Amino acid sequence: MTLLVTGAAGFIGYHTAKRLCREGLQVVGIDNLNHYYDVTLKQARLQTLRAMDNFHFYPIDIVDKPALAALFQRYNFDHVIHLAAQAGVRYSLDNPDAYAQSNLLGFLNILEACRQFAPAHLIYASSSSVYGANHQMPFRESDQVDSPVSLYAATKRANELLAHSYCHLYGLSATGLRFFTVYGPWGRPDMALFKFTAAMLEGRAIDLFNQGEMSRDFTYIDDIVEAIYRLHDQPPALSGERGTNRIFNIGRGSPVALLSFVECLEEALGIKAQRRYLPMQEGDVLKTWADVSALSDCIGFSPQVPVEQGVKAFVDWYRGFY
Repeated sequence: MTLLVTGAAGFIGYHTAKRLCREGLQVVGIDNLNHYYDVTLKQARLQTLRAMDNFHFYPIDIVDKPALAALFQRYNFDHVIHLAAQAGVRYSLDNPDAYAQSNLLGFLNILEACRQFAPAHLIYASSSSVYGANHQMPFRESDQVDSPVSLYAATKRANELLAHSYCHLYGLSATGLRFFTVYGPWGRPDMALFKFTAAMLEGRAIDLFNQGEMSRDFTYIDDIVEAIYRLHDQPPALSGERGTNRIFNIGRGSPVALLSFVECLEEALGIKAQRRYLPMQEGDVLKTWADVSALSDCIGFSPQVPVEQGVKAFVDWYRGFY
């Protein structure tokens, strides 16, 4: 069995590819290694993956449709795990073109390749950001999600709709995963835990938006990967001659106040944070909270790692790596 993991040099893509390789599967990874954040971190992730005999890497951008089609033709993938995307809510305010290219055109190219070469299952990354400013908690997959508050969220909702149409028209089996604030070792430098850790170790203040009055359903990376692994060979059943596009939340199911999260980090580092309280940012939301009952019913698993454990694991990695 051969699987494609897009965004293999990224945070979630790296951990997913590593787990699949350790399970003995043949994994092909692609990534464009863009400069959204430090490329040396991406290269370090790839170095670990390249040490595995059953991992093969190609520096392909999903916007490059001919290169993508040639790769699909060469390998005829059994499953596709699409994790490549332009990430970040705040960056979408500054560079919307990057999101249109990667998250819209790039995803369309993935769907077209799947239509042509028919893998048994396409898993693709969505985001909790699609829930926008919804106030009904916890967020359920059945909630209305047609009022995104950032361009990033809009592109992820568009991915879900595009996948739905391709499944209906061409009989694809797809699963969209709404990730909730993923964190852990090898994480992205633009995310709060990474930024807070760097600032505290360097004696700088950390920025707490909305005066710190926010909460997130922080989800540890190993829990995310466990869910992906259990789902990868369980495509949704076809509905007659039509394909199926299902959506799952993947979150801890237990929101944590931002200030409590900072306290966990202070404990792990043994450093008291200098705090700078700021107003709410455009495109941000006050709270996220995942209902994960649908995921649990499907695969008999829901995320388990508490933030105290996950934050400590990140700090241990950060100190070792840097």
